[in-house]
Amino acid sequence: MADKQPKVISGLQLWQWRNLAIQAAIATDIAPAEVDWLLQEIAGLDRLALRLESFKDWPQIQLQRSFAELDALWQRRLKERLPVQYITGITPWRQFKIAVSPDVLIPRPETECLIDLAVTAACLSLQQGHWVDLGTGSGAIAIGLADVFRSATIHAVDYSHKALSIAASNARHCGFAKRIRFYQGSWWEPLEFLKGQFSGMVSNPPYIPTSTLPFLQPEVVKHEPSLALDGGSDGLECIRHLVEVSSSYLRPGGVWLIEMMAGQADTVQQMLQNQGSYCNIQVHNDLAGIQRFALAYKKSS
Repeated sequence: MADKQPKVISGLQLWQWRNLAIQAAIATDIAPAEVDWLLQEIAGLDRLALRLESFKDWPQIQLQRSFAELDALWQRRLKERLPVQYITGITPWRQFKIAVSPDVLIPRPETECLIDLAVTAACLSLQQGHWVDLGTGSGAIAIGLADVFRSATIHAVDYSHKALSIAASNARHCGFAKRIRFYQGSWWEPLEFLKGQFSGMVSNPPYIPTSTLPFLQPEVVKHEPSLALDGGSDGLECIRHLVEVSSSYLRPGGVWLIEMMAGQADTVQQMLQNQGSYCNIQVHNDLAGIQRFALAYKKSS
């Protein structure tokens, strides 16, 4: 049912609500900055207006949602730990705004590094042809790849139909509908027809050990899809599969690149070494200095 409540509010009323929301955030150990991020998206306020509080004197402000709905969603943020990204329905990622819902993992800033690593890893000949984002979720990685590899065709696979619907919508809104192809299925399975032809593979697979999931932040464990988080008993079930299977899909010299959990780097390196099809195996840190990414190349012979 469409929301028929008024979506116009006075600046003074919104200023008063903001002050109360910030106090509630502090009291419940939520970053106060989330309030302003929410108002930027739902009320269209810019950072300067928020910092100077100049919007307080505006006669009216147009909201994307009714004031009652805004307040109800903020109460869910406080009481249910609903992530603010799910409240607004979007999250910034690289230079894009990516739509998200509880059907997809919220793209993290550290995952942006995968795109930069892919660019650095790929020589000119590898920046063309076929690239794949396995477990695409919101489609963020596929969109990032399409943005930097303008001569490549990007393939995006996910097991979830709902996730694929969101990813395809994001690709359209970001201008890459013709460059990204979407497939429903498990990892490489829908791409059998391109076996041996991929210039590169990028993935942010589930890597959290099952026993660890209940101890994650409530924002994660209560609201983000467990399918995108649960990496099995040791957290490496999906990564192990990608190590074993991917070499038959990559062309000689092709790039193998994943995100992983802190503490998994040594094991993943050893897996790649033992598999026998990879060379120049590397581990790269994220912005916080954590060993977060594993990179390898398919041997040429």
